Amino acid sequence: MNTKTILIVDDEPRTRQGLKKTLDAWADGKYQIFTAANGEEAIGLMQKQKVHILITDIRMPEITGLQLLKMAKEQNIFPVMIVISAYSEFEYAQEALRLGVINYLLKPISKKALIEAVEDALQAVEKQERAGMMEKVVDKKLVDASTQNPLDRGPIREAMDYINKNIKNELTQKEVADHVHLNPSYLSVLFKEHVKLNFSEYVTRRRIQRAKELLITTNFPINDIAEESGYKTAKYFIKIFKELEGMTPSAYRKNQQ
Repeated sequence: MNTKTILIVDDEPRTRQGLKKTLDAWADGKYQIFTAANGEEAIGLMQKQKVHILITDIRMPEITGLQLLKMAKEQNIFPVMIVISAYSEFEYAQEALRLGVINYLLKPISKKALIEAVEDALQAVEKQERAGMMEKVVDKKLVDASTQNPLDRGPIREAMDYINKNIKNELTQKEVADHVHLNPSYLSVLFKEHVKLNFSEYVTRRRIQRAKELLITTNFPINDIAEESGYKTAKYFIKIFKELEGMTPSAYRKNQQ
C-alpha cells in the first residue's frame, strides 16, 4: 500500500481542523491526513509513521515550526515541507527556505492556495521517490562507464547507445561492430580500454540493470522481466541475476518493497 501521508501541525484547533477539512474534501480518500497540536506530538507521529508532506505553522509555543523542521532533519526524517504563518517577516521565510521548505503560505490561507501547495509537494515527493529508486538500481560500474570521456570515443559511445536501445534483443559483438563500422576484434579492444569492462560484461550489467528497474517499478512476472531484459529463459536469467546481485530476482523485489 503506497498511500501518501500528510501531517498538519498547528496549535490553533480551528485552523488545524479547517486545513484538514479542506484537504479531506480534496483528497477524497486518496491520501491519509493526520493532525498534531504541537511539535512534540508531530515528532512522535513522524517517528512511528512515514510522513510524506509536513504542513506546519511557524509560530507555536514550546517548539516552533522551524525548530520542528530542524528536529526532523536531525532524526533523518525528510518530508516535503510547507510552512504557514500569520506573520510575513522576511527572516522566517529565509530560514524556512534554508531548511528546504518548498512553500511558505500566509494566513488566512485560501483553499486554492493550500491545495496548489499540496499538489506541488506531491510532485516533489514523487520526484524524490524516483531519485531514490534509481539510486537503488544503479550499477556503479555502468555509471563509471558512462562518465569516462576519452577523446576518440565516438564509435564506443555509439556502440553503448546501440546496446542500451536493443537490450531486449540478442546482441552479438559482430552485430554491434557492424553497426559502428569497426572490425569486431578492434571493437573488443577499444571497448575494454574505454569502458573498463569487456563487451559481454557490459551487456550483462545493462540487462540486469534493466531487470532491476522492472522489478521495482512493475508487477511483471519474472518470466516477462527475463524476456524484457534480453534473456531467452527465466532459469538462465535467475542464475545470472543471482551471480551479480547475490539474491534471486524475487528476493530482490521483496527487499526493495
